[in-house]
Amino acid sequence: METPTNPTAIQHRIREGLSRIAMVMRADDWNRAKLAGINPTQLSILELLEGRKGGLSVKDIALHLAVSQPTATDSIGALERKGYVEKRQTANDRRGVSVGLTSEGVAALRAGGTVEGDAEQATGVLDGQEQEELLLTLVKMIRTLQEREAIPIQRMCASCRYFAPFVHTDAARPHHCNFVDAAFGQRELRIDCRDHETADPAIRAATWNAFVEG
Repeated sequence: METPTNPTAIQHRIREGLSRIAMVMRADDWNRAKLAGINPTQLSILELLEGRKGGLSVKDIALHLAVSQPTATDSIGALERKGYVEKRQTANDRRGVSVGLTSEGVAALRAGGTVEGDAEQATGVLDGQEQEELLLTLVKMIRTLQEREAIPIQRMCASCRYFAPFVHTDAARPHHCNFVDAAFGQRELRIDCRDHETADPAIRAATWNAFVEG
């Protein structure tokens, strides 16, 4: 019998906690998808395509969402029939096709984002410092998953060629974004940025070391 003096490994208990939050987030996704008149997988595709002017291939969409290509193809087909996405010929390969978001798709995405979900409300209970620490923890976990190739490279500050960590003496705004040429703080770290450009592996590693060493 498990007791407070003989608990399971802390990693296991953290995973249990994250799984409970994931259940709520799935319910939130269903509610948001209903407002947009689609299902959660289709909503995830619209979110993934937002800000990607060149679109993504079906293969890349399946990879990012961790679904099979047939599943991605079916969902993309449903979105295409609704007019939310369109297939385009890639600029450097006439045989290549990318999937891009339409203006109708953007409108559907906005409709689904009008309600704050339970998971977001739960983060509102945390004070500012706790929110910042949680964000940093998530960045570290996502970066680990990226390096293990469990997930594709995400559009985070930590993997972006424009990110320069801890180059300013201002403790409130120590980082610099070379894309907009502006300083910013820990709370402004992005998990998914439209302007992201993936740095090469050597620069990513050096940037990450500078970030964690502070």
